[in-house]
Amino acid sequence: MSRSVQLAMAAGDQAADDPDSLRLLQLGYKQELKRGLSTLSNFAFSFANISVLTGVTATYNTGLRYGGPVSMTLGWLVVALFNGCVALSMAEICSAYPTSGGLYYWSAKLAGKEWASLASWVTGWFNIVGQWAAIASVDFSLAQLLQVIILLSTGGANGGGYMASKYVVLVICAVILILHGVINSLPIQWISLFGQIGAIWNAAGVFVLVILIPAVAKDRPSVEFVFTHLNTDNGMGIHSKAYILAVGLLMSQYSVLGYDTSAHMVEETKNADRSGPIGIITSVVCATVFGWIYLLALTTAVTDIPYLLSPGNDAGGYAIAQALYTAFHRRFGSGAGGIACLGAVAVAIFLCGIACVTSNSRMAYAFSRDGAMPLSRVWYRVNKHEVPLNVVWLAVAVAFFMALTSLGSQVAFQALGSIATLGISFVPGPFHLGRYGVVVGWAGVVWVATVTVLFSLPVAYPVANKETFNYTPVAVGGVLLLSVGAWVLRARFWFQGPITNVDTHC
Repeated sequence: MSRSVQLAMAAGDQAADDPDSLRLLQLGYKQELKRGLSTLSNFAFSFANISVLTGVTATYNTGLRYGGPVSMTLGWLVVALFNGCVALSMAEICSAYPTSGGLYYWSAKLAGKEWASLASWVTGWFNIVGQWAAIASVDFSLAQLLQVIILLSTGGANGGGYMASKYVVLVICAVILILHGVINSLPIQWISLFGQIGAIWNAAGVFVLVILIPAVAKDRPSVEFVFTHLNTDNGMGIHSKAYILAVGLLMSQYSVLGYDTSAHMVEETKNADRSGPIGIITSVVCATVFGWIYLLALTTAVTDIPYLLSPGNDAGGYAIAQALYTAFHRRFGSGAGGIACLGAVAVAIFLCGIACVTSNSRMAYAFSRDGAMPLSRVWYRVNKHEVPLNVVWLAVAVAFFMALTSLGSQVAFQALGSIATLGISFVPGPFHLGRYGVVVGWAGVVWVATVTVLFSLPVAYPVANKETFNYTPVAVGGVLLLSVGAWVLRARFWFQGPITNVDTHC
């Protein structure tokens, strides 16, 4: 019996009971993960992964240093516009190809037969390495924040507080990674619950902090300062206003990454060709609105930028922590309220890390299903709870090794979240942009290319040592060199892009 006949028979058998499994079979895969997520759960994973409390808090120092209020409050709106274009295009493609592979699967389908394998291979490796880096970045950021909370709780840097060494911070990061691995080893119903808690915690946290911070802060800047003040005193040797604003945009871009999580969870989502796109779009819209409001609230506590960024302050140069601690101390004579706010943010970051591991494990599962990863048979396995357990712990292990680089330098982990491929053959799903799809898609492509350049710019002059060197071009170039090199030497002879596994099911 021919493979096409087998596929048709298998698809026909499942069509009446499960249209999602039918669509997956039509794309070449059998249903192996438990499809237990609703549209709301799918959205929650993306919103928890984006986690504006995580992104804004962790990168506020960058925004404050490069441009200050104007680069954040107005720059956020510029980034939101172009991120919206990327999200709409991703949603349209997700609707047509609802598989956990996400970006690398889409690349293969849209690049045309001649380039499908190479596009899929390179995109997949960029995507998975970027996700590993995101896990390391989020969990290491949480470890740093916990260190600051301990520092302020014990008296601050100027009051004899405990300043953890970089080795202690790394141990804290390792414990967090292990906890995230344990949670992601649970059945999907439990992981879904954490995703929903993450979404609710982010929304509720922003709501409370937006009211609390302006109410507590005695010294508040003017509206003109919040929307127009350009900080050029960055202490990094950069004086060009245009350059400063460009680098400052990266804070906003980093804060709204992660909405591809909805795509990686579609094989576990009901009504995937509609729920996936809805999850992508709504998570970006909510993150944009909540994030901007949170930014405005934080900036109302900013009056002395050089002091907030100074390593000599009580928080050791952690701007947000110092701003909150100072605001509560001036109002109530104690910074305990500021520390409590930081604790709420820490919980949000922890929940964000769970979603990061979940998203990565599903993408790695799909990538190994197509034989693209070394030891693919090991990673392409699910346990009795239909959870890809092996790749969960692979993500934890790789993220820890990435975090080890912090021992040599406080490296900022930056991930390229999307690689766009324009195609010649595309059959839209239930969600599509119609005639506007090409315009929106090209706007997204231009923005991704622009952000790629911005992430690679030097952030200090002169570039004199490991503390001022921007490692992003090295990391990106390394992934490109290794992936293309592996393709030329070996992978082109056996990797054919996404492969089907329905024959074993029929």
